[in-house]
Amino acid sequence: MFEYIKGTLERVGPEYIVLENNGVGYQIFTANPFSFSKHQNKETIVYTYQHVREDILALYGFHSLEEKLLFIRLINVTGIGPKGALAILASGEPEQVINAIENEDESFLVKFPGVGKKTARQMILDLKGKLQDIVPDYFPNLFTAEAMDQKEASSKALDEAILALKALGYSEKEVNKVLPSLKGENLSTDGYIKLALKKLLK
Repeated sequence: MFEYIKGTLERVGPEYIVLENNGVGYQIFTANPFSFSKHQNKETIVYTYQHVREDILALYGFHSLEEKLLFIRLINVTGIGPKGALAILASGEPEQVINAIENEDESFLVKFPGVGKKTARQMILDLKGKLQDIVPDYFPNLFTAEAMDQKEASSKALDEAILALKALGYSEKEVNKVLPSLKGENLSTDGYIKLALKKLLK
């Protein structure tokens, strides 16, 4: 229904952003809401996908059309819902996901929240050889957010990152496992999330 929404970014939270357009605040769930932080209180375009189910009506948002198309491909795989697809996109390194699918690397795919061996096998069956048509030459830098200029307090950024990781489906135990290696860093929220995801996917 909505290809994209252009408006002012009013709020960034662990699970979603709020984009204001003509007096209406749209709640948009994204893979990594903090990757939109540089647009706070500024006009921006968010590509959207409207998910409709009997018990839910939700908007999901993306930085690019390519990201949105990959999300749609992922949720069409049996066993992967919108939340699971967001967790996969949040890794910030889709080339790893694509390589895993192309090389039938189930051991990598099962590291994502909610992806078991059966779902990993289904991803390979459904998507292998079928993603290059979406973004032929775009995989290496897809979803890579630019470094944020804002200097957030490190402790606050880490707290926000932890909330975002839990919102993606990672358990308290999984987050606590990588927490010690994050505490010595001085990063933005987005940076903490990406670093944590790299460690969680190792």
